[in-house]
Amino acid sequence: MDLTLISLFCVIDDFCQELLPQWNAILLEDTNKKRNKPSQMSTSEIMTIMIYFHKSNYRNFKLIKFY
Repeated sequence: MDLTLISLFCVIDDFCQELLPQWNAILLEDTNKKRNKPSQMSTSEIMTIMIYFHKSNYRNFKLIKFY
């Protein structure tokens, strides 16, 4: 399966849209107070970068080019 970066992101984003609500529903509640500051990158963006890196032949994360 040859996926471009954009199509890979779309597949992962669709997966995360289905998984994350179910995942949050089964998690135990955390009693510690936290700030509700959202992160800069979404879960699907982080997963896309990691999968794209592992799919490539690069050994160093700094050398990978996303184009």
